Amino acid sequence: MKLRSISIISCWAVAFAFGLMLNASAQEPVRPTGVPQAVAKPSPAQVAATQSEKKKPARRKTVRKTPKPLDTSETSPLVSRDVPATGARAVMIVDAHSGQVLYEKNADEVRQAASTQKLLTALIVAERGYLDRPVRVEAIDAMCEPVKLNIRPGDAYQRIDLLRALLVKSPNDVARCLARDSAGSVEAFAASMNQRARELGATQSHFVNPNGLPVPGQYSTARDLSIIARAAYANPTIRSIVCMPQLVFRYANGRTRELENTNKVLRRSPYCNGMKTGYTEAAGHCLIASGSRPGRDVIVVVLGDSKAGVWRDASALLSWGLWM
Repeated sequence: MKLRSISIISCWAVAFAFGLMLNASAQEPVRPTGVPQAVAKPSPAQVAATQSEKKKPARRKTVRKTPKPLDTSETSPLVSRDVPATGARAVMIVDAHSGQVLYEKNADEVRQAASTQKLLTALIVAERGYLDRPVRVEAIDAMCEPVKLNIRPGDAYQRIDLLRALLVKSPNDVARCLARDSAGSVEAFAASMNQRARELGATQSHFVNPNGLPVPGQYSTARDLSIIARAAYANPTIRSIVCMPQLVFRYANGRTRELENTNKVLRRSPYCNGMKTGYTEAAGHCLIASGSRPGRDVIVVVLGDSKAGVWRDASALLSWGLWM
């Protein structure tokens, strides 16, 4: 009986062991020798996570770029649509090419023009040409005050050199020298000035001398001066001179002198390209200023202003005319 019980227990143990073997076979199938073990396939969630990691862009360093400087030829200043208020007695703003009036204030009021009328003197000399020819200074040329270059009688200069000095520094003795050389006398040259002014349409003016010093019967208006300035602006010789901030003048004895342009707006405004200043007690501070930007050229005439106001007013009016 005892032997039978042991046999039964042994059979049960063998059966239990055999069952365990069968269960293991079902979970992991037996593979032949030399065949590599199969790799378990990833779940759909794992695949999606892997692809998401691959698509994620690499982090790049942000480089801060230095902004480009503004181009003043294309960038407009902050200009109000309203015409700037000025202390000048008379003002005229015109398009330099078409002559269209952009703004006027007492434009037909008869006034002294001071040295701004030297633009007409320069225009006549430039139009008559032969600028490389010598001009001999005479004693009568120096009979003027107060601004002089102190050219001496008997010295000779090329016309172009005297013309440059006239438009940059505005010496009265040079104006007289060029006038006498051109027409034979100051009086004859004044007659030429009046004739040329009428031809241009400046009919409310009368000139007696080439330098603008006050004398009875000499006058002009802001409108007439804008007409004369337009003709001067169209002359390439004058345009090439009035834009010069300074020049070196060589005297006949070889001495040199640097002449700084009397037009302060030329240095203060990037848009100004020249023209002519003027002052006498009778005329006040005067300025004809020209300026340009792509597609637009403007001329401003300011008469009877204060010493400080003439530069401020002309600059403001010039900017307004160019960018209105």
